Amino acid sequence: MRRYLALMAWLAVAACSSSTAAAHPSPSPSPSVNRMPTTAAATVPGGCGGTQVYKGGEPDWLTTAGENNNPKGVPYFITSPATAAGFLFAYPLRAGSVSNPNNKILWVVGLPRDGNPLRVQGHPLAASSPTIDQTFPADSSPGEIYPSIVDVPTAGCWHFDLRWGKNTTSVDLVYS
Repeated sequence: MRRYLALMAWLAVAACSSSTAAAHPSPSPSPSVNRMPTTAAATVPGGCGGTQVYKGGEPDWLTTAGENNNPKGVPYFITSPATAAGFLFAYPLRAGSVSNPNNKILWVVGLPRDGNPLRVQGHPLAASSPTIDQTFPADSSPGEIYPSIVDVPTAGCWHFDLRWGKNTTSVDLVYS
């Protein structure tokens, strides 16, 4: 009798599960843009925190946002969430006020700037200070780009929060 009741309970659960699945099918994946580098991208040593640095093989959204004019052969990173990226003209980045080459980062955003400046706020990954707070105007072209020089006072892994309009994202970058 126990086996019979156990079997009936199991059948009831199985029937409910299959009817629920039929009544509420799981949503099919919507078409999405590949937000990460393609398989042709090479990992470059020196990432920190949750950020990896790459060369080559950029995702389509990044090429489109830069209007097919992104620099070639330059290391780049993708923010989290993957709504922006940065091309590093000096790699590795260097702490302090540096020149020749300076810490130029070409930010490319995958969501429209709509005339909004890019605000970059940063601090060492494991500390709340020192901090930096810089703003870059939305007056460059082609594409959704913000050229910048981002200097930090001390070496280490730095966390940056980015904001343009209502859009936000973050990235961790190492400075030597």
